[in-house]
Amino acid sequence: MFTALRIAAHRDVVLVTKGAIGEGSTAWAQGGIAAAVGADDTVAAHVLDTLEAGAGLVDPDVARAVCSDGPARIADLAALGVTFDRAGDHLALAREGAHSRSRVVHAGGDATGRHIAGALVAAVRAEPRIRVADRTRVLDLLTDDRGIRGVTLRGPAGDEGLCTRVVVLATGGAGHMFSRTTNPLGATGDGPALARRAGAALADMEMVQFHPTALAVGASPLPLVSEAVRGAGGVLRDVHGRAVMDGVHPMGDLGPRDVVAREVWRRARDTGADVVMDLSHLDPRKVHARFPAVAALCAAHGIDLAHDPVPVTPAAHYAMGGVLTDLAGRSTVPGLWAVGECAATGLHGANRLASNSLLEAVALAERAAADVVAGGGPAPGPRAEPIAAITGHADAERVRNEVGLLMWHGCGLERDARELGNTLDALDAVPAPADPETAGLLEIARLTVRAAAERDESRGAHFRTDFAYSDPARAHRIAWAGDLPHHLDAAGHGLATTITETA
Repeated sequence: MFTALRIAAHRDVVLVTKGAIGEGSTAWAQGGIAAAVGADDTVAAHVLDTLEAGAGLVDPDVARAVCSDGPARIADLAALGVTFDRAGDHLALAREGAHSRSRVVHAGGDATGRHIAGALVAAVRAEPRIRVADRTRVLDLLTDDRGIRGVTLRGPAGDEGLCTRVVVLATGGAGHMFSRTTNPLGATGDGPALARRAGAALADMEMVQFHPTALAVGASPLPLVSEAVRGAGGVLRDVHGRAVMDGVHPMGDLGPRDVVAREVWRRARDTGADVVMDLSHLDPRKVHARFPAVAALCAAHGIDLAHDPVPVTPAAHYAMGGVLTDLAGRSTVPGLWAVGECAATGLHGANRLASNSLLEAVALAERAAADVVAGGGPAPGPRAEPIAAITGHADAERVRNEVGLLMWHGCGLERDARELGNTLDALDAVPAPADPETAGLLEIARLTVRAAAERDESRGAHFRTDFAYSDPARAHRIAWAGDLPHHLDAAGHGLATTITETA
């Protein structure tokens, strides 16, 4: 929506969304948006925290650019109507995992995403140069020798084609590759699947962030217990009352998400019972005032956030990988840009720093919109010939359930060569579904497993029990053009043995 608003200042825009406008992961974001706006904070400190969390795969130039954009983008959102929480004359700031300072700007306590999405929806609806095509899917990107030439759509009135030389993908993540996820139902990897079929390079596909504290109740999507709850003093405990993170990481419960998630998963596996979040030592009035949304989610399941042990589980939360782009959001296919979670800019590396996702989304939206208006060309880098979508007749729900279970058990928080090989064989045997969205999810799941097998080390969110160490020689990103891997350095530049340049 931010991209559309910026482009609409110069030309007409069609905003296509498969649900209703405003639905998606943004509205579900609880914690907030990271930006160096505090009196004791600096952009340099924010960059350093981003680099540390990303475990050697963050592009430093991208980190500096996006973190530098933070304060201006907060001001832009406020100008669009987002009412951020304040502490007196200043923005209220929270601290989250792996941040050295309190720098997370929030709205409505733990309802930041809903406030941002609501303000943007209102702005989009008021903009006459934006036409919203909701309840509509993009089936495919059409290309010719000049790049993008159009899209095929399926909406309430049936199928249609739309001629355009400019497409910006902002389709979110792929959490529903896994049986346990915090993502809304629409997070099915649509953008990367469309881009891959159009020949664009994807990158960092093995890097999937599992949030350590989804509420362990019911089926996916699982409600999220925000990292900010731990930032406010919540403690993770096992069934015996022991603090899970004691002695595991110097930052304890506020350690990097990959470290906390794996320890929660292992402790639950070893004890046979869910880990719980304990806030009983905090002021209950302050807990309920600061986290009204989480408190309401817990109350719906008979749990009092301030008094009761809150059962939590890791769940697939964020895809660091996606469409390989440069700082202007340009893919390797002319006319195709990507922003937000569906893009792999190099900001997140092997492990996204908490609340950097909303920041990246709005920062890259601004940059991509400016590049679209300026008529920017493609990013240099690997590219493949367009490929046809998988087509078949299998039941979509059955295929999704099978993919989710296979990925959770074979390509989840811990991986090894044998399980990855078995998982890929099993995914290859899954019959092609009739639903194109589910077919795209199956494609992205297969590529994710290939990428996990290609990285024979442990780094950030990617943990191999058969290579339980980080190899300095492997501190580079992996891009994929079709099914061929290309090894890149952290800044996205091709290594001499594979390609000569990239985004």
